[in-house]
Amino acid sequence: MRLKIFRSHPETSIWAANGSFSARRCRGNSTNRLDSTSFPLLAGSKKSRVFAGKAGFGMTSSVILVLAAFACISKPVVAKDAVADATGQSGALKVSGVFGDHMVLQRELPVVVWGWASPGEKITVTFAGQSVSATADAKGNWRVTLKSLRASDKPAKMTIAGKTATVSFSDILVGEVWLCSGQSNMQMSLAGIDNAAKEIAEADKYPQIRLFTVSRATPGEPLKDTRSPWVACSSASARSFSAVAYFFGRDLHKRLKVPIGLIDSTWGGTAVEAWTSRDALKKLERLRPRLEKWDARMKKFDPEAARKQYEARLGAWRQAVAKAKEENKKIVAAGGKAKRLPHRPRFYDLRKSPHRPASLFNGMIAPLIPLSIRGAIWYQGEANAGSISRAFEYRTLFTAMIRDWRTRWGRDEMPFLFVQLANYRVPQTQPVQEKAAWPFLREAQLKTLALPATGMACAIDNLSGKDNQFNLHPKNKQLIGRRLALAARAIVYGEKIVYSGPIFKAMKIDGGKIALSFDHVGGGLVAKGGEKLKGFAVAGADRKWYWAKAKIVGDKVILACEQVAEPKAVRYSWADNPIGNLYNAEGLPASPFRTDDWTGGVRK
Repeated sequence: MRLKIFRSHPETSIWAANGSFSARRCRGNSTNRLDSTSFPLLAGSKKSRVFAGKAGFGMTSSVILVLAAFACISKPVVAKDAVADATGQSGALKVSGVFGDHMVLQRELPVVVWGWASPGEKITVTFAGQSVSATADAKGNWRVTLKSLRASDKPAKMTIAGKTATVSFSDILVGEVWLCSGQSNMQMSLAGIDNAAKEIAEADKYPQIRLFTVSRATPGEPLKDTRSPWVACSSASARSFSAVAYFFGRDLHKRLKVPIGLIDSTWGGTAVEAWTSRDALKKLERLRPRLEKWDARMKKFDPEAARKQYEARLGAWRQAVAKAKEENKKIVAAGGKAKRLPHRPRFYDLRKSPHRPASLFNGMIAPLIPLSIRGAIWYQGEANAGSISRAFEYRTLFTAMIRDWRTRWGRDEMPFLFVQLANYRVPQTQPVQEKAAWPFLREAQLKTLALPATGMACAIDNLSGKDNQFNLHPKNKQLIGRRLALAARAIVYGEKIVYSGPIFKAMKIDGGKIALSFDHVGGGLVAKGGEKLKGFAVAGADRKWYWAKAKIVGDKVILACEQVAEPKAVRYSWADNPIGNLYNAEGLPASPFRTDDWTGGVRK
């Protein structure tokens, strides 16, 4: 069916929503998934409707015009019981849903294969010349571990044999497998990026990249399984897949010359605590009250009462619409412009909320464990940057999530690469944007590099002139995928390359001048575009910030400020959308930083 779309603003994004199904954006600046659980619209409605919403937090969705039914429908939200029941087929041999035709197995690591069968049943897994057996335990769980495999682009078959049944998967390759997770900027598909048509067409060139999209689920307890197919990369399959993940995988595939498996586990607008296990969150004193609050809300929530309240609001809305239409007839007859009709009320099922702590870990991470993977890439943080206090909290939460995933995969230094928040909102005009939360969130991400086997792709320059300054989803995802791949090539695969922009290392004050030194200088420090160096601010003991004059001297940046005779602190690019232009010769931007620990009374 064709969907005719009217748009009056470049940020407008078109959605089709119906019940528990979600829809990928067909047009607009980015491609996200929306459904009645993440942004509850018309749950239970018999009719499909089209919605327009501006990309960005706090922006209101508005109904535009109903012209067609479903368009670009993606995966459904999976209820807890639907997946849980699938793992408990009495006596039936079953293999975890992360295994299937066309998948990629991780090379050079032991490969775990698991599933369910009748208690006491012997299960034998055969692949690439290996045959390993295990016996299902009293609950029917079985698990075997194959010895590490060499990379292979030759399609192979895996068989899993039980007493009375055999399951087989074909066209399996061996290479590098990466989990790709986070919120909307990781979720954004190829269909919504710069040069989308060209990139989608070229995806046909990479059939040895294999794609797996995790089904959405928000249960209260960890699921055992998830069901989705692996597909070979093509223009059809890549179109709706994570753009950042695709470009990351494509760059690795070109460089490593091995098959690449990418697992897309994303949900727009979600906070880091939703992706962290409850066990890990309970250890964080600051999170306990939030967990208790959610527990109380869940206990109090009455679905039947909520439905009745919704029906009452719906009835009132219909009456209001009828009245508004009659008024509009009179207005139009008098030569005026019809007023917008009232918005339809929303039904919100708290049980399906992706914002409940641990819900997305339970539904979209736990079922993947213990699949053998090389590591994870992560793009998230916007949902935790609502306040400076929340941004400070991210220091603890993000670190806890990484450690949690590593513990559950049984690898203390499993590679974890992430994207630092991009520039956003109005360009910087003041030396320091003191009340902005995004700089503190970026700082929390920067501090996470203290963990081993981590890497960060700075995206402070990602919002280009093609993007509206209030676009939360920059369209140049090629840049982000490439920078993540640089980090992987250096940190994971051992290439001797410059993979990061300058990272602040030390400050030395000599009279009224300040000398700043950096790591990751690469071929040398440069001011992008040959312009004067900008973005640096200096403050004295009074904590008042002034622009500093900055120049590059060798591998250092020297600052001076006439208004500050005795400087105490420096901040660089400390704003939502900073103007700093310090790079290294390899074209990688310096991360925003500060040398002080002043918080203005904000709780850390």
